[in-house]
Amino acid sequence: MTAMAEAAVPAAAGVHAFVGLGANLGDAAATVRRSLQALGRLPQTRLLRQSSLYRSAPVDAGGPDFINAVAEVRTALAPLALLAELQRLELEEGRERPFRNAPRTLDLDLLLYGDSRLETPALTVPHPRMDERAFVLLPLAEIAPQRVSAAQLHAVSGQRIDRL
Repeated sequence: MTAMAEAAVPAAAGVHAFVGLGANLGDAAATVRRSLQALGRLPQTRLLRQSSLYRSAPVDAGGPDFINAVAEVRTALAPLALLAELQRLELEEGRERPFRNAPRTLDLDLLLYGDSRLETPALTVPHPRMDERAFVLLPLAEIAPQRVSAAQLHAVSGQRIDRL
């Protein structure tokens, strides 16, 4: 999907999108659980499935372990509108961005938006690093096994991650 096609997504259409959730500050598990429910309250969006919670070591970041999950939603929001809603939820949970990969109260990543491909300065879908991260692929495989190959899982098998 090009940036121009962004506005062309009809409101009545529903697209399956996958959102990665992570937190490693405060009560991270409670924040992720609360945020999973908040996804279902976004405009024109319904929460369909959510993975278990997982604990993982930070990747390319410092701080305590992360609590992660992946959610599947059906949404009529266009990709950039959905991203704006995800960023609003992050702010509501006190997300600050003092430097790249800083510890965070909440991180919401739009991983997949249907089968669309989008590359803008604000958003790239599919998420450009999802194939490198066990904390994305394992929860995604739990709720949408058809979206994750054995080769993808093998590539991240050396990363520490525990299902809670």
